[in-house]
Amino acid sequence: MLQATEILNASILIVDDQEANVMLLEQVLRNAGYTRITSTMDPQAVHALHQQHRYDLILLDLQMPEMDGFEVMEGLRDIEAGSYLPVLVITAQPGHKLRALQAGAKDFVSKPFDLVEVKTRIHNMLEVRLLYQKLAEYNKSLEQMVEERTAELRESEARFQRFTELSSDWYWEQDAQGKLTRFSGPVAEMLGIGSEDEPQRWNATERALLDAKIAAREPFLDFIYSRANLDGSTQYLQVSGEPMFDNGSRFIGYRGIGLDVTERLRGA
Repeated sequence: MLQATEILNASILIVDDQEANVMLLEQVLRNAGYTRITSTMDPQAVHALHQQHRYDLILLDLQMPEMDGFEVMEGLRDIEAGSYLPVLVITAQPGHKLRALQAGAKDFVSKPFDLVEVKTRIHNMLEVRLLYQKLAEYNKSLEQMVEERTAELRESEARFQRFTELSSDWYWEQDAQGKLTRFSGPVAEMLGIGSEDEPQRWNATERALLDAKIAAREPFLDFIYSRANLDGSTQYLQVSGEPMFDNGSRFIGYRGIGLDVTERLRGA
């Protein structure tokens, strides 16, 4: 919600080539309590003025010599591209109202002025304009919050992965088809990837149990399995892993860590 002071402190620019109209509108606004009022009788100055001050409302006369209100709005759209064009047009021509709205104006007042209507339309338009600004600021703040949170999560994930890598011999990730997509450490060597005789060297019972857990998409912790080395000795590997899912709960693969625990088990 907006406070009354927020509306009364909004910045307003009056653009009219008739000094009497400018003075009348200034007086109406000041009597209503508005405090930040600027005026100009030069339509060619509006673009630079708005670019510098970004007025909350521009009261714009349509019929002016040298440069009419439609041309002024065309220039203002360059500044407010994709945003809210804060223009309330002033016209004595009923046929200009629809054209002005199509050109980007948000409302209009007719000449000769009905002062109650003028004040009401100005108040309503400023209320919408300021609420629009608050929404834009909120969205920007929310976007920044999301970016900061995302950066924090990425940093946390990086720290966790680094800790994981330091506490294990290897780290790996694989896709839903079992293909390695990301790893660190001697994964290929430890798992025998690329070795034609590798399947015959694994303990078939242990590997079948591990493969069953993966097929069922179950997590596993400190699972130990073994294989026969070429010199006849036995190597023991300990692995922990968990399934990964996307935001739609669709299975996308596994990730985990592994250790060579041969020395530890031999000494047990």
